Amino acid sequence: MTVSLEEEVEVPFSFEYRRLAEEVVRAAADQEGFPYEAEVGIFLVSPEEIRRMNREYRQVDRVTDVLSFPMISYGSPGDFSKVGEDGDNFNPDTGEALLGDIVLCVDKVREQAKSYGHGEEREYAFLILHSMLHLFGYDHMEEGEAAQMEERQRTILEKMGIGR
Repeated sequence: MTVSLEEEVEVPFSFEYRRLAEEVVRAAADQEGFPYEAEVGIFLVSPEEIRRMNREYRQVDRVTDVLSFPMISYGSPGDFSKVGEDGDNFNPDTGEALLGDIVLCVDKVREQAKSYGHGEEREYAFLILHSMLHLFGYDHMEEGEAAQMEERQRTILEKMGIGR
């Protein structure tokens, strides 16, 4: 598993955020039964940068907490049976599946942790996990989808010992 983490802003977290990012990515892949080694890119950015990306890619002109850019399409969420059939979703140098990128706004992590009444570490882990589920094809646009995604998030965070 390769997790590339790039800091495009100063990161003021008091916890080992690189290690935690890798642990969350690994826990999500293990829980979902992803059958390949994988690559994930994580970018820690400013409110201005995530707003620009949100506007450019989603046509929503506002700051958001996290954006997900999946590189693999699935027939249904968490169905990995067709991954690799054409070989396009793999890094030719490493053989790892290219899951996609996660863009996380550091300021929003801090702001939301405070407003939700839990630590920055929990919020950071939650947002990476949430985004990982998007990289596995899950969404939350409809009520049933949202419930399924929320249950997966809760289960994985509990297994990791990360609570509110």
